[in-house]
Amino acid sequence: MKIRTAPIALAAAVLFIQPLQARPEGNSAPIAPQLSDTTPLPQDTPWPGGTIALDIDATDTRRGVYRVTQTIPVPAGTNELSLLFPEWLPGNHAARGPISLLSNIRFTANGQPLEWHRNTLDVYEFRVTVPEGVREVTAQFVHTSPITGSEGRVTMTQEMLNLQWEKMSLYPAGHYTRRIAVKPTVTVPQGWQVFTALDGKTRSGDTVGWDVVDYETLVDSPIFAGKYAKQWEVGDDVRLDAVADAPKYLELAPENLARFERLIDEADALFGARHFDHYDILLAMTDRMGGVGLEHHRSAENSYEPNSLIDWDKMDWDHNVVSHELVHSWNGKFRRSEGLWTPDYRTPMQDDLLWVYEGQTQFWGYILAARSGLQSKETILDTLAVATATYSEGQPGRAWRPVQDTTYDPIINARRPIPYSSLQRSEDYYVEGALVWLEADQIIRDGTNGRKGLDDFAKAFFGKTDGDWGVLTYDFDEVAATLNSVYPYDWATFLDTRLRQPNQPAPTRGIEMAGYRLVWKDEPNSYDKGRMTAGKYLNLFYSLGLNLDSEGRVSSTLWDGPAFDAGLVNGAQVVAVGGEAYSQDAIKDAVTAAKDGSEPIELLVKRGERYDTVAIDYHGGLRYPWLEKAGTGMQGLDRLLAPRAK
Repeated sequence: MKIRTAPIALAAAVLFIQPLQARPEGNSAPIAPQLSDTTPLPQDTPWPGGTIALDIDATDTRRGVYRVTQTIPVPAGTNELSLLFPEWLPGNHAARGPISLLSNIRFTANGQPLEWHRNTLDVYEFRVTVPEGVREVTAQFVHTSPITGSEGRVTMTQEMLNLQWEKMSLYPAGHYTRRIAVKPTVTVPQGWQVFTALDGKTRSGDTVGWDVVDYETLVDSPIFAGKYAKQWEVGDDVRLDAVADAPKYLELAPENLARFERLIDEADALFGARHFDHYDILLAMTDRMGGVGLEHHRSAENSYEPNSLIDWDKMDWDHNVVSHELVHSWNGKFRRSEGLWTPDYRTPMQDDLLWVYEGQTQFWGYILAARSGLQSKETILDTLAVATATYSEGQPGRAWRPVQDTTYDPIINARRPIPYSSLQRSEDYYVEGALVWLEADQIIRDGTNGRKGLDDFAKAFFGKTDGDWGVLTYDFDEVAATLNSVYPYDWATFLDTRLRQPNQPAPTRGIEMAGYRLVWKDEPNSYDKGRMTAGKYLNLFYSLGLNLDSEGRVSSTLWDGPAFDAGLVNGAQVVAVGGEAYSQDAIKDAVTAAKDGSEPIELLVKRGERYDTVAIDYHGGLRYPWLEKAGTGMQGLDRLLAPRAK
């Protein structure tokens, strides 16, 4: 019967397929030409015009304006000058050049205005008409720092500034950025201190200049400057350069300064080589300027909450960015995946190996923080507990999306808020990447009876050619081969399975192999508590499946969690709990009370202009993640977090 009826069913299906109806002959129907939008390949040759002068007036802190003048020498016979605004930004892993903040753009030569237009297929390119005989073009424009966070990251306040050269300069097209010479100067408010990794600093009044430098190194050498500033030596040729909202935030106790010193010692011990001739830890103690954590070869931009130095123990959860960004000097700046290195800032980046670039940096950022005491061991354990919980119970998106696919999120989403992040996932190459590298470390230690670990990989992979602060690229095969040189194992399959395949189990194996396990308590651990206090929100993600801001508004919901099933979504506001006005204590008490009963938790919820009574049938009590030892005595994770430097 099945054999005889199948052709009849197929014939019936074909019979009901409707053909596409032809458009009326009189309708207009354009034909697309082939666009000439292929990214041009720059040449590894010098800009033939000579050294570009870049002068920035950063004194208008009241209005948040940088006034820029660039003087660009051009070769004889030039009739059109093509200038680019940096688009694909290092460390951003995406095309995030804020060209919208460039205003009042004017080009002149010999005091006369020049005609210019944008490339219609690449609006980051300015094409300037150059009259005969002109040997120098002047570009003048302003870069407007966002004034409020809703406009973007604030980079200038009345107490400090963070000048990032790539966001307020242009460069000539057609040449590797490392072959374009620039002479930079900056004028800052009266008396401000200026910190950067640039060489050859001179100062006349409040105008600061540096040696001629290639444009790639310039972009890699941002400035922190401030009214309230202080510098400490924390190692051989390593400085801690801090600016703050107020002088009191710059008080650093000797025992806490020693933690930064030990961080440098531990990094040297780990990698066995340096890929910088000197290094500046740029650190802003602020809640006025926008937060930042951005890597560079000879420096890093970091920010802490204002009181993170003076309330050291209370703010221990906030200290990790410094160790993370320091590691990037080796991983990300010196060693960089071949798809992330680009010859200029127009060529698109390929992010697929960010689980090495960021994932292993996240791993070593945790480890070095604990080894040096920059963060306590307990804080790192609590941080790992939150990470493990996220992937164990808080992320249904794992079923469809592998870690490697999240490496494209800097391009796809650029960290914009999304309705259901637990279903979508977002940049999990950082923290899940770190947990995968923890498992790799434990596999090596288990297979070598503790004689080797990921420390040996770090020294072999990142510790090459001491003193070289160029860029050495790698690919997937080199990562797997270097792991195999440390300990023979099917690393290619391991990495492919953990990172490239969807629907993988939660990455708890490294934690478990290291002698710990995830447990749940009704009180938040120190890392969770610190984040909630600073962010002014309540984390109920592992109980009700939502987070609430200080006014009871839903800021995130767990896909298929209890709150989601009850219809609560982002933006809805809990105004009452069991008939009583909302407070954090009221909803926590309700969750606790429901654990011993059968009645649902009753909430009055406002969404738009509508009020609804919502019942959440949840009886699991408050749940917060912790790690606890699975055995007694020193465990693998204890040994991994122990200091190494002599």
